[in-house]
Amino acid sequence: MPADPSAATKPVIALAIGDPAGIGPELAARMVADQEVAAAASLIVVGDARVLARGAAEAGLDLDVERREPGADPTPAGRPVLLDLGHLDPDTVARGVAGAAGGRFSLDNFRTCLELAASGRAGAVCFTPFNKAAMRMAHPPYDDEIGYTAEVLGLDGPASEFNILEGLWNARVTSHVPLSRVAELITREAVLRGIRLTNASLVESGIARPRIAVAGLNPHAGDGGNFGREEIEVIGPAVEAARDEGLDAAGPYPPDTVFVRALKGAFDAVVTMYHDQGQIAMKLVGFDRGVTLLGGFPFPICTPAHGSAYDIAGQGIANPGASRAALLIAARMAAAAH
Repeated sequence: MPADPSAATKPVIALAIGDPAGIGPELAARMVADQEVAAAASLIVVGDARVLARGAAEAGLDLDVERREPGADPTPAGRPVLLDLGHLDPDTVARGVAGAAGGRFSLDNFRTCLELAASGRAGAVCFTPFNKAAMRMAHPPYDDEIGYTAEVLGLDGPASEFNILEGLWNARVTSHVPLSRVAELITREAVLRGIRLTNASLVESGIARPRIAVAGLNPHAGDGGNFGREEIEVIGPAVEAARDEGLDAAGPYPPDTVFVRALKGAFDAVVTMYHDQGQIAMKLVGFDRGVTLLGGFPFPICTPAHGSAYDIAGQGIANPGASRAALLIAARMAAAAH
């Protein structure tokens, strides 16, 4: 096949194949064959050729990829490139079962993609769903993708997960911590840092002046101090400090109604105080369309917001909508950065 003349102008995305026991291989295959993705970006798929082939068979696809071995130049010249690490026989992995082999496979693929982006050979990183339990079996210190990314890149700065659904962003001040610890971690500086990072990430995505709503921690945003004082003593002052810096931030709003307003278009983003406060709302509205973005790193890192779906692994029925949305958002942000 002749080289695609547009390949030089499209951003390159490194796509890590996710947990081989779940729907990750099927979704990776679907993204390789997706024409909307192909029009927006050039792909370097990282994994094992045998795993991708199984995903393609599950999806009923005949993929056109150029296989390259580790150490070769992975730059795509038209067709998607498969960087074949040759590190997992899919017949050794049981579908629907978390295991250390699948965790190592995911971690190796993700690390390679991060290194490709850090070296400038890719403008963004995406991955099909991981399974955190499997990754901890392979790498006990593993906490989440943010911590692992910071470890690989050697970075120690503010970073956060964002969930994105059709133009609405959700950020959070605390993430993968026990609910019993949330209140002690809600400080003025933590909330202000979350607002700043949200604003910066939305600006990078092309929104010139993001409208940011900040949720309270307590029922009814504390009800004037009757149900807690975090809104008065911590969250409210952080919002005011952000406004003093010129950011379009408002709140704190009652967490049970702020998403109603946001989904009607009043805000571009909602900063919530803990993981499920925003995740429940976003996944209820669009579980199969939502995207997770890791913000605060030198390049965009995106993945579908849903999990590895062990219950439907191998059936060829995985919905590609969120994976496609993740790749398109990553492509748009990578293109805007250059």
